[in-house]
Amino acid sequence: MIVLVLSVCLLAEANTCKDVHLTYSAQSVTPMQCLMGGQAQIAQWSNGHPKWRVKRWKCAPAARIAQDI
Repeated sequence: MIVLVLSVCLLAEANTCKDVHLTYSAQSVTPMQCLMGGQAQIAQWSNGHPKWRVKRWKCAPAARIAQDI
């Protein structure tokens, strides 16, 4: 399973940041497909969260993300 990880910060408080994990539900999504389709997912998330700004993003296997937490 691939996870799209967004590093986001509040527009009003640039020092208030967090990571948001968006999981692709399809098991067959590859890291390259995540990278290519990630921008659309980021735009959708951004539209639903107008007080936040995406600083950076990456795609990674869910198992690797779980180890980082």
